[in-house]
Amino acid sequence: MYDIGELGDFRCWNKLDGGGLAYLWGTWRGKNSPNRATWLIWAIAPFVILAAQADARVGTQALLTFTAGFPPALILLASFKNKKSFWKLGAIDYGCGVLSIFGLLLWLIMKEGSLAIIFGIASDFLAAIPTVIKSYTNPKTESGPPFLFNIVGAGITILTIESFNLESSAFAVYYLILATTLFVSIQFKVGPRLKSKKLENI
Repeated sequence: MYDIGELGDFRCWNKLDGGGLAYLWGTWRGKNSPNRATWLIWAIAPFVILAAQADARVGTQALLTFTAGFPPALILLASFKNKKSFWKLGAIDYGCGVLSIFGLLLWLIMKEGSLAIIFGIASDFLAAIPTVIKSYTNPKTESGPPFLFNIVGAGITILTIESFNLESSAFAVYYLILATTLFVSIQFKVGPRLKSKKLENI
């Protein structure tokens, strides 16, 4: 019989890694068209948060952070085989980089782990904006099921938290909201459906 902590530890790894592998396979096959700049930040930002969590001695919840950063690193590498992949560096991407570096410096110099986590989440969110927009306006370019794995993993991680604080819960809650937004937008083609309904009413 497993307690919720053990179950969450195993299933967060399993589900999130499964979601990452699904998107990785889609990228490798050329089904997705990822923005490399976004996935680069998605690989870096979680490890800034992970470093602060390790310093705060966060338990199994830190596994979610690791599995949020490792698959994007693999996807970034796979994108170089995918002709549909692209680099699009803009103000958002530069802002993400600054936030990630600033958060890392805060942790290294001032040992302010909570601030590093906040800046890491802000960086991750900024990096997600182009993909969120693309998932809404052109969902055919993305895959929905991988984000469903992430929803399950983040949800179970939240269930394992015994003491809610910024270090243990902030990233999991943020990740659940982001994954849900992406999954719903892609899987149910929210943008095109709303656009179609508006055209019908004209």
